[in-house]
Amino acid sequence: MPYYTIGQAARLLGVSADTARRWADAGRVATHRDDGGRRVIEGRDLAAFCVEVARTGGAGGEEVPYTSARNAFPGIVTAVELGDVAAQVEIQAGPHRLVSLLTREAVEELGLAVGVEATARVKATSVHIDRT
Repeated sequence: MPYYTIGQAARLLGVSADTARRWADAGRVATHRDDGGRRVIEGRDLAAFCVEVARTGGAGGEEVPYTSARNAFPGIVTAVELGDVAAQVEIQAGPHRLVSLLTREAVEELGLAVGVEATARVKATSVHIDRT
């Protein structure tokens, strides 16, 4: 399972590292210390928290920025549904929830799972996913 530092989590949430620290200090998302003494967040916990923040628009009146960079949405995988041949992957990228339909083989090759960092790229009506 991947783990994310406060700085990495802040980038995925679209907020400053100070805001992410305040949220962690307030107990909104669970953290623990890694072997190097850094505060980290488990990928699954961060994925759930990203969805919560997107739904509520942040906390305490803090506004979550609504930005994207040329159709690329770096975020975190929040759901993966595997079928026999096809799969559905959801990514929370700041306030944006993106859903991509792709092959099961592609999901397995990319190692996509809840809590994994990925980038959704949108072109017309297609959503492509890059493992970051």
